[in-house]
Amino acid sequence: MEFQSNNTANTNKDNTDHSADHESASIASSQAPLSQVSPSQAATNAEDHAHVWQQAAEQSASLMAAVGKAMIGQEDIINQVCICLIAGGHALIEGLPGLGKTLMVKAYAKAIGGTYHRVQFTPDLMPADITGHTLYDMQNSKWKVRRGPVFCNLLLADEINRASAKTQSALLEVMQEQQVTIEGTTYAVAEPFITIATQNPLEHEGTYPLPEAQLDRFLFNIMIDYPTEANEALMLKTILGGSIGATLDLSAVPQVMTPERLVELQQLAAKVSLDDRVVQYALQLTRMTRQHQGIAAGAGPRGGIALLRAARASALMAGRHFVIPDDIAGVAVPVLRHRIALSADYQIEGVRPEQVIEQVLASVAAPRQ
Repeated sequence: MEFQSNNTANTNKDNTDHSADHESASIASSQAPLSQVSPSQAATNAEDHAHVWQQAAEQSASLMAAVGKAMIGQEDIINQVCICLIAGGHALIEGLPGLGKTLMVKAYAKAIGGTYHRVQFTPDLMPADITGHTLYDMQNSKWKVRRGPVFCNLLLADEINRASAKTQSALLEVMQEQQVTIEGTTYAVAEPFITIATQNPLEHEGTYPLPEAQLDRFLFNIMIDYPTEANEALMLKTILGGSIGATLDLSAVPQVMTPERLVELQQLAAKVSLDDRVVQYALQLTRMTRQHQGIAAGAGPRGGIALLRAARASALMAGRHFVIPDDIAGVAVPVLRHRIALSADYQIEGVRPEQVIEQVLASVAAPRQ
């Protein structure tokens, strides 16, 4: 295989049913080719099923285009969140208020026809407020389980660092194992299940920094910045174009797939082939973070796994059945940003983690043949 340069970067029964009854005929027909070949068959005979990979790329593009109808600009952020969805990973988004983080999650939930819950994290929030709890039904004289907001497809944990460590840890089990334990009984959450957490990078008073164990559960750490002047001008015109309030309209976002279809894309991404040299490249990048000057603590083994998971999703979105080194390099910054700790000297000098990661990328030669 020759590597070429490329600049690509069971739904729970108790939840709302988003099955084919809610799909339009056009959605069903446009997705038919992907369902005709199982992911395992597509991986085994990749060259014979090129249309499957092309169809997956088209569906990914349609998903991002649908979200783009509500969120003006921020194409790179939309692309990174789409990679997380297809890779089956969680995302931690950092940015100032009002940049569209909540809007984007709502738009993705509508585009996939999935259930969506938002939890505003506060210092008095308890773990049971997230996972659920048991209560006594006086009418039936028996205990019943009240399921928390984690039982959905997309969970927005807004300002997650404002809750105590005890409450933050309530998400560890569900993020890692996709299940919740309530009073000793384990309940599976919906598939797909993705947590998108946000935090304000400036206000740290009254906050509880996420522990390393929980940070490592996030596939991506995404930094969202101000929109460009042109996009901000378009945003102002859209909001003031006859609508009431200061929110953008989600009615323009079409449903382009179902949660089951997204699970199918995730399964297909898991079948994207990995050449040994690509795996070695990801390994070298991960290990280099542990010895590079200016990094006090490097990425653990989960960092290398995350690189390959995200690279597989990126390759699938590009219509390829194999990963190239550019896929690894394209996701290195959001994958490794929260997995390294800079030395005190670098922090004093104001060096940012992404700058060091770029240095690591430049120091490791990518395989090209």
